[in-house]
Amino acid sequence: MKHYSFRQTLLLLAFLVSSLLHAQVGELPRATPESVGISSKTIIALFDSAMALPKTEIHSLLVLRHGKVVGELYPRPFAAQYRHTMYSCSKTFVAAAIGLAIDENRLRLTDRVAAFFPEHLPDTITPYLADMTVRDLLVMASGIKPDWNMRNITTDWIRTFLAKPVKQPGIEFQYDSMVTYMLSAIVQKVTGMTMLDYLKLKLFDPMHITEVAWELSPEGINTGGWGLHIQSESLAKFGLLLLNEGRWEGRQLLSASWVKEMTSLQMEREGEDYGYQTWLCEYPGAVRADGALGQFVIMVPEKDMVIVITECSLLNGKPQRNLFWHQLLPAVADAPLAPSKDYQRLLKKQAAYQLPVVEGKASSSQAIQWADKKITLQKNKLGWQELTLHITPKEVQLVVTDKQGQTYTLPFGHRQWLTTSTEACPPYSITPIDCFRGIERPFHVSGSYAWLQGGALRLKAHYVDWVTSLELTFRQENGKVELTVQPNYSAKPFVVEGEVTAQ
Repeated sequence: MKHYSFRQTLLLLAFLVSSLLHAQVGELPRATPESVGISSKTIIALFDSAMALPKTEIHSLLVLRHGKVVGELYPRPFAAQYRHTMYSCSKTFVAAAIGLAIDENRLRLTDRVAAFFPEHLPDTITPYLADMTVRDLLVMASGIKPDWNMRNITTDWIRTFLAKPVKQPGIEFQYDSMVTYMLSAIVQKVTGMTMLDYLKLKLFDPMHITEVAWELSPEGINTGGWGLHIQSESLAKFGLLLLNEGRWEGRQLLSASWVKEMTSLQMEREGEDYGYQTWLCEYPGAVRADGALGQFVIMVPEKDMVIVITECSLLNGKPQRNLFWHQLLPAVADAPLAPSKDYQRLLKKQAAYQLPVVEGKASSSQAIQWADKKITLQKNKLGWQELTLHITPKEVQLVVTDKQGQTYTLPFGHRQWLTTSTEACPPYSITPIDCFRGIERPFHVSGSYAWLQGGALRLKAHYVDWVTSLELTFRQENGKVELTVQPNYSAKPFVVEGEVTAQ
């Protein structure tokens, strides 16, 4: 029997633990772009163009052809093992769960929504409410006017939704995440398990998607229309499942007829048409799952390709997709290309991409005004009450005490990203009641800092397993603090005032 040193044993255990935690990362086969008819130069140009998009922070970008990953971009401080919140990209997974329930004869498209929730119905049931079907929800034609604030002010989501006025369902497209929440509630009703557990049983476990979670509503139901928390490579697996008509490694996990139905035209709209919780793209035959701030899983059957992107972008999504339609896809050949030295350049560039660090000096004579002093903040959107800055020549540590009394420390490096874990939840662009319920801790935060001209201190924090970044600029005059906060999910910064006092 081979004997291991103590150090070797620790390293082996660390490797095994890491493998268990992130088992599905790197599972999809990798190939050179040339072997599937794409030049490495084309992938490099795509990645360079994506990184140069204005008002956009790329978190991941994967290109697959013939079932193989031929390009993968995770600009530091992001990495393959981190999950990402997917906003409305989650909806397409809900459509898959509905299809699974239909395949098992638990559900029909023509089933009436009201029949699933007799305990939540209003005293008077209008004919239009009685007529609303599962299919009406799938195509975003419930007949109910969207109320995006409802999830922020009540814990009784089903009852509140069903009590709203209903026009004739099945007629008018009205995009509404609460409609998808109702589909998630229906899946839970007919299966006896949450939608996430049902998807784990039917899809995720067979596909070895283990790093996945989903936010839960105050009613204990997966939020459906948003809240999926998943790794980018797992998104690529899901895209391959749909591209291959529900087949995975020789098994038919989801019926081909359902995949065809959910990715076909079901609701005509001006601009892009809609399937079942999927968008039909500008590019002929292409279909996508689409989430706020630029989360996409794009399937292109004509080219046998899947493209995944996670990001935080204030663009409308079209500039990103135009890169695929006009720069990538026209350069895809039907036959393999000759091997190229450009592939080695692609590998080096993939490893070198990085989101911008804060530019400025590592130290400042103004540091003494901040170091180890307590900063008491006025009430603010971040829920931060007190801050303390610990300052060294190459690092700044921000100690945060929030309104719940929780204290945690975020490190920031100069011209580098320093990453830590925290039990505190990231800032979030939406505020549903019980948000983050169902998402495991800890979260991870990467930070960079620099001193600006005039003595201001700037920190940039990326919540690398979420979507959010914060740019924090501290200014001080006569003990008064002005903290300017620029979240990446908003075009407008906000200012928090405070005071500096001795510890």
